[in-house]
Amino acid sequence: MSILKRLFSNENPNIIMQPLYAAIIGEGRRPFWYEEGEVPDTIDGRFDMIAAILSLVLIRLESEESTAQETTWLTELFISDMDGQLRQIGIGDMVVGKHVGRMMGALGGRMAAYRDGLGGQADLGEALTRNLYRGEAPAEQALKLVVDALRNFGDGLARTKTTNILAGEIPETSA
Repeated sequence: MSILKRLFSNENPNIIMQPLYAAIIGEGRRPFWYEEGEVPDTIDGRFDMIAAILSLVLIRLESEESTAQETTWLTELFISDMDGQLRQIGIGDMVVGKHVGRMMGALGGRMAAYRDGLGGQADLGEALTRNLYRGEAPAEQALKLVVDALRNFGDGLARTKTTNILAGEIPETSA
């Protein structure tokens, strides 16, 4: 595609990532997380759960240099979605950018914490208590379920072909 065509095109390349983003949102909204995993079923809790799933997908995709553009598009979809969600709940134009900026900072921090937790450099349960549960530890069994499910999800992503992930085919979590 020529540079002029790309500059003046009405096509949105983020649309390519819609199936993957929809799969991430679908996984993050599964009742398992909120019922058995005791993730708070609130706006913040849903953001935190979706951010956890998105973090694991981004960690997997960044392991391959060839997915840099797709990772950017996926992140842009997240930003656009969060912007729209904030506007829907009444956050005004003047401060929505600041809120989205904080959300992106939170996503980056969670990615680092989950990467360390999954890689064994830190305790994943502590990272989840701090980020997913916002410091309020759930019952021990619920935390163990979520830790195990996210580890299984990460392992499933590692076994899944990148082309399948990019097409929106992500593993279903199981504890």
